[in-house]
Amino acid sequence: MDLFESLKSKINGKDLTIVFPEGEEPRILGAAVRLVKENVLKPILIGSQEEIDKVADEKSFDISGIEIIDPKNYADFDTMVEKFVERRKGKNTKEQAEKMLLDNNYFGTMLVYMDKADGMVSGAIHSTGDTVRPALQIVKTAPGNSRISGSFIMQKGEERYMFADCAININPNAQELAEIAVQTAKDAKLFDIDPKVAMLSFSTKGSAKSDEVTKVAEATKIAHELAPDLALDGELQFDAAFVPSVGAQKAPDSKVAGHANVFVFPDLQSGNIGYKIAQRFGGFEAIGPILQGLAKPISDLSRGCNEEDVYKSAILTAALAL
Repeated sequence: MDLFESLKSKINGKDLTIVFPEGEEPRILGAAVRLVKENVLKPILIGSQEEIDKVADEKSFDISGIEIIDPKNYADFDTMVEKFVERRKGKNTKEQAEKMLLDNNYFGTMLVYMDKADGMVSGAIHSTGDTVRPALQIVKTAPGNSRISGSFIMQKGEERYMFADCAININPNAQELAEIAVQTAKDAKLFDIDPKVAMLSFSTKGSAKSDEVTKVAEATKIAHELAPDLALDGELQFDAAFVPSVGAQKAPDSKVAGHANVFVFPDLQSGNIGYKIAQRFGGFEAIGPILQGLAKPISDLSRGCNEEDVYKSAILTAALAL
């Protein structure tokens, strides 16, 4: 079954709500209309009613029935300010909170924190930092996670893989890399992937020596401690992880080598380059980044996204809320 048809079947009837802080953006509005028309989930658009109506008229979108909230006119704004100040534990005054919560991303994140929405999708016109910053300050990381990471679903025809971290952590240490691996495997199951995790390196099982290789080998040991039943191995070069004949030659005792479908890169540099090579040279669709490790699901879009990307990110985010 197609991934998104599978995910829609999982979230169907769950009455899940996703907030879109960029409600005045045509790509966001078009995706929201489609989600409502297909009865997939309930979108909440943040922005000016007047501006959203204007875009809807220009694009001939039927937005009847879609909830629109303007932070400037929100009836429970004072309550939100109080909860924000409480959550920030003295780091922001009431006056600062009132100003910050007029920012749509902070406002939308607070709706998720206050259980007014099940998740949030942003980033069509904002940077990753603009989406991640309020998420870390308000929602924060889930228990057992020291930080967040960003994964991509790489899909082409019947092939489906996950790559991480391709979006957030520049140079994670061994502990952080292990957490990224375990979290990515957990999400992979939700996306109909039976995870076989490869901890990638330029070395396979000690074929090269360096601090970079040692980090991946240590991360592999830690990941085994965190998730003893997880099919995970490293350090592995990509060909040893992916090609059965190479895996059998370079790591004959490995249950993952040659059969991996979840690939954990040693740093952001290689992860970002890797997914874009697969996307541009290999013709894979790159879906994400999916922000992993947060206490509640918040997803970041690329500013180059189209309406289809927004639609799919919303479905993924709703599935993560289950």
